[in-house]
Amino acid sequence: MSTYESVVHGSKATVKDLPSIDKLLRLPFVQALVSSHGHTLVAAEARAQVDGLRAQALAGVLSMSALAPEALGQSLAGRIAERLAPRLRRVINLTGTVIHTNLGRAVLPQAAIDHLVAMMAGPNNLEYDLVTGSRGDRDSIVEGLLCEITGAEAATVVNNNAAAVLLSLAALGGGREAIVSRGELVEIGGAFRMPDVMASAGAHMVEVGTTNRTHLADYERAITGRTALLLKVHTSNYAVQGFTSSVSEAELAPLAKARGVALVSDLGSGSLIDMGKYGLPQEPTPQQMLAAGCDVVTFSGDKLLGGPQAGLIVGSKESITRIRKFPMKRALRLSKLPLAALEATLQLYLQPELLVDELPTLRWLTRSREQVAANAQALLEPLRAALAPRYTVTPESMLSQIGSGSLPIDRLPSSGLAIAPSLSGKRGMGTALDALSEALRGLPLPVVGRISDDRLLLDCRCIDDPLELLGQLGALRAALIQD
Repeated sequence: MSTYESVVHGSKATVKDLPSIDKLLRLPFVQALVSSHGHTLVAAEARAQVDGLRAQALAGVLSMSALAPEALGQSLAGRIAERLAPRLRRVINLTGTVIHTNLGRAVLPQAAIDHLVAMMAGPNNLEYDLVTGSRGDRDSIVEGLLCEITGAEAATVVNNNAAAVLLSLAALGGGREAIVSRGELVEIGGAFRMPDVMASAGAHMVEVGTTNRTHLADYERAITGRTALLLKVHTSNYAVQGFTSSVSEAELAPLAKARGVALVSDLGSGSLIDMGKYGLPQEPTPQQMLAAGCDVVTFSGDKLLGGPQAGLIVGSKESITRIRKFPMKRALRLSKLPLAALEATLQLYLQPELLVDELPTLRWLTRSREQVAANAQALLEPLRAALAPRYTVTPESMLSQIGSGSLPIDRLPSSGLAIAPSLSGKRGMGTALDALSEALRGLPLPVVGRISDDRLLLDCRCIDDPLELLGQLGALRAALIQD
């Protein structure tokens, strides 16, 4: 029987029927793949493809139709496309958490994206002084902006706020004592704990006060000749309520100055603006901490600031100089990609009237429930039609959260859609919700919501263009039909 007749009759293939790698690579369709992707990748995937076919043949489940030239070429093209598909993908965030750690935190403003692309398209003056023609300092790209915005004497930047805290402690307190309140020994994501940071920085941690109450006298009694600094940590990712007491930076500053020790404040997700001005819960700003008398203030670039991942360190010229010259600084320095994005983001703060429109994080945080509800309404009927009859879709008021450890107990009035399986009881509810969640995540532009109380909730706060989801409803319905 000829190969063609075998294909027609759908007979099973054996190992002897498998094409050689050389023969497979000579097929016209595969030659086109080689022209597009190069011999190395195509040949590697062809070998893997034949290995898979061999396993099927040995198991007696390989049809001769799978060995037709068209089938072989299409299968190989699919393997190559999957191999080259990026792991890092843009998603639609409908979780209700605006600054979502697992979804990349802050979304860059368009100005930062444009500047980043322009700077990465060719050489740039990362460490080159265009005025003098001599070697430059990469910190100078953003130091002037940070000083102008915060009022600091000097500034430097590293790759994230954890690095900013680590570097500051090592440079100012290495080999000496650092005093911190027990109520501020925080842990952030990834089991990053302040006591461990202290130890890694070579500073000897001295705890004062209790979990819920610390007084100025506690710090005063703890200062010795070995004390290098007092550390304040803003507990941005949790809140202690009730019978509590803490000492502010303004109260600590005179003590630190009188005793000749540095005062360092870690704001974590620090904002550069008064959030209360926009109807949001207030967070301490670097400007306020510097005005209160802090020598060093550290904060993130990719949380409330709304820029790229970065650790920003601002403060007195003496302290920042010590930090900048510390050997660890080079290992933690910011690369040209986030530095370009940070520069463009900071420039927006020189135009505060434009922030709500230009900074995605602030735009989403300041949206009213009515504005969010308009997004939900635009999705309601099309989504109902796409999911019927397996699921019901209803509009619902919701509460968003800021996220990434910022303002942990505060919620933002929001609106969205609640999707529930059309089942009479709870049996099969979880399976149906998981299937829908998986289908949404499997879309070309994945959609991520959250499951709560036997429903999939889609909070519409962070949608700028509902068409991005509406244009995928056909693919969503097809995925659910196949399920």
